Amino acid sequence: MSIIQRFSLEGQVAIITGAGRGIGRGIALAYAEAGADIVCAARTLADVEAVAAEVRALGRRAIAVSCDVTDLAQLGGVGDAGLKEFGGINH
Repeated sequence: MSIIQRFSLEGQVAIITGAGRGIGRGIALAYAEAGADIVCAARTLADVEAVAAEVRALGRRAIAVSCDVTDLAQLGGVGDAGLKEFGGINH
């Protein structure tokens, strides 16, 4: 088994907070390259919509959700959006 196969996220769904830029964007794209579908979350919707488009360009499914992680109600909304779109969340 190759190292890529060992770290495959094929068929899994990940929520990435701070996905609009920087490290969060990099993690979202890396997870997508590893096979995961992504719930991109950050405060600025335009930023996460752009990252979600990048994820889709990699052949994965993605949604963009605006969220302030310091607000528990908004965090719950991110989880709900992921469950509605993908049917489950793994990471």
